Amino acid sequence: MKTDSIFYRLFQEFPSIFFELIGNPSEEASLYQFSSIEIKQTVFRIDGVFLPT
Repeated sequence: MKTDSIFYRLFQEFPSIFFELIGNPSEEASLYQFSSIEIKQTVFRIDGVFLPT
């Protein structure tokens, strides 16, 4: 599995930065564990996306 190494390293080393970015208290980071997981899938579908006309 390929990870986006920049964001993976940032969130792994500074998990509170994610919560600050989404506007939640950085203390919430202690309630979560950040990891890279693999999900087996046969199809990849995006439910909704805006495309230029």
